[in-house]
Amino acid sequence: MPENECIRKIFVGAEVVPNEGVHFRVYAPKRNGVSVVIGENFEKVNKENGKTYKLESEGSGYFSGLIKDAAAGNLYKYLFEDNSLYPDPASFFQPYGPHGPSEIIDLNNFDWSDSDWKGISGKKKQIIYELHVGTFSQEGIWQSAKTNLEHLRDLGISIIEVMPVAEFAGKFGWGYDGVNLFAPYHYYGRPEDFKDFINSAHLMNIGVILDVVYNHLGPDGNYMEQFTEDFFTEKYKTDWGKAINFDGENSDFVRNFIVQNALYWSEEFHIDGLRFDATQDIFDNSGKHILSDVVQTVKEKSSKGKYFVAENEPQNSKFVLPPEDKGFGIDSMWNDDFHHSCIVALTGRNEAYYSDYLGKPQEFISMYKYGFLYQGQYYKWQKKRRGTPSFYMESSALVNFIQNHDQIANSGRGLRIDKVASLGSYKAITALMILSPGTPMLFQGEEYASASPFFYFADHKEELSELIYNGRTEFMSQFRSIATPEMIAWLPVPNDIQTFIQCKLNIEDKNNNKAIFDLHKDLIKIKKDDPVINLQQNDLIDGAVLNESAFVIRYFGNNNDDRILLVNLGIDLHLNPAPEPLLSPVTDKGWQILWSSEDIKYGGSGTAPLETENNWIIPGHAAVLLQPASLLNSNLKLLP
Repeated sequence: MPENECIRKIFVGAEVVPNEGVHFRVYAPKRNGVSVVIGENFEKVNKENGKTYKLESEGSGYFSGLIKDAAAGNLYKYLFEDNSLYPDPASFFQPYGPHGPSEIIDLNNFDWSDSDWKGISGKKKQIIYELHVGTFSQEGIWQSAKTNLEHLRDLGISIIEVMPVAEFAGKFGWGYDGVNLFAPYHYYGRPEDFKDFINSAHLMNIGVILDVVYNHLGPDGNYMEQFTEDFFTEKYKTDWGKAINFDGENSDFVRNFIVQNALYWSEEFHIDGLRFDATQDIFDNSGKHILSDVVQTVKEKSSKGKYFVAENEPQNSKFVLPPEDKGFGIDSMWNDDFHHSCIVALTGRNEAYYSDYLGKPQEFISMYKYGFLYQGQYYKWQKKRRGTPSFYMESSALVNFIQNHDQIANSGRGLRIDKVASLGSYKAITALMILSPGTPMLFQGEEYASASPFFYFADHKEELSELIYNGRTEFMSQFRSIATPEMIAWLPVPNDIQTFIQCKLNIEDKNNNKAIFDLHKDLIKIKKDDPVINLQQNDLIDGAVLNESAFVIRYFGNNNDDRILLVNLGIDLHLNPAPEPLLSPVTDKGWQILWSSEDIKYGGSGTAPLETENNWIIPGHAAVLLQPASLLNSNLKLLP
């Protein structure tokens, strides 16, 4: 085989060829010639001290070559005809950050032991856990994160959603400014450490999906334009940087780059799926949307079950519709409506993007039955219509949450919702979220009411940090309660390392808040194991408003094996009379308590019978799940 040809796993990058060396391939149509400079350490990766090898042009913008003297562990950069040196845009590892040399990684350097893992099976009975590696433990590395997997297994988590790990500039950050899409962030550990984390999760029957950013590249360390002018486009605008060119001139390379990136995580890291960030800023008017291409390709090439999630602020249901219905075939998408209604109900504030929510019973009933609240109605905050119909979507396709990385940080003080809401209502809303027909998602530490805040943090150079701070302050000023001079002055500085350190989870919180952990664990078990709740079918659910703060949800099961969930976010409700059919017992049966947020186990005061001789008495700031029981054994004393 000619030295510039090779059977490759990934179409670009530096791949180890057993017993032959390393094959380099780079797309650089902007350049007339490309060489690779290889050194054994950082100081030698330059034209004077490194070994330089000229790559051959393939005649289509690609340059390639098999270098017999190269080996895994060597560092390299690409050298252009103007003597400029740049790291590989398709680097598999950047041990010194995005500005430093790339490292040659042997893709076969890890011994997997997860062959029995079948992947993520189906959309139902899934419990997602959003995790940021840098703050999930005090150490902020893969190896320490791995030690907490047993905790997640015991909780009942089925899918870990890891916030972005593509290499980015600085010593800390959320990860949404990645610039080397194939290189795991070096401060979290080496690529094999990431693989070990995933392998260990699979051995505990937990899937791992990766949050990826396919709408822009970060502002620092992004050298893609030194290789090609076709990766970005001025045709569209995003909120963070230049839009990626998926449908313009010479976009074939770009599309292939992104599809291959998704395949890389799936095949080389055994990732079980992806979460697509801010899909409203992924612009593609070609015949086939890039996300549809990614999902279809990954699923077709894998024998394991894969699971994809979309974030889409406009709530466009086409993302989760099947391809035959002109959808993208993504398995689920975040339901911001659910979060917003919950926050208004818990805090009483409906400012800024909460303006179109009241947190009232009818909102929760509608979301249980129909999915999104906004399916095309006028949305006064945005001064336009918002959303598309979700009537016919599978209920499990909507991911419901009351906390995530964005929303905690957007609260200003970065406080978890349990720190600003009443304990009783917080527990009731938690039950409403987990027992919904949608797919519940927790944010790290939520399961034990972590005391650690979660702020926006990003370690950029001074000039860029100032721009980010000003932009963040302007964004937060949309909230009237935050736009006060004293609160604006209080907001944490994103590039201050203390802002980052404060966000790290503290293991003592887990040990001290067993009641909240048990509440989440028990609700998750019901969600997965109860034969009626785990149907997750909104056409088998109905609801009714009982007063301005209380409502009932009824899950219809087989053979009259129904469940009713009573939620009261106000004071005790004495419902007499009770002319609501959804409260009626099934034939020859009354109701008994299956679960209550006021259980002593969860730090509550106990739950008295709800059905009494004086009709229904529904406790305030609580949620109670009832199941059928024999009338002779029910809490209701039979009347003559």
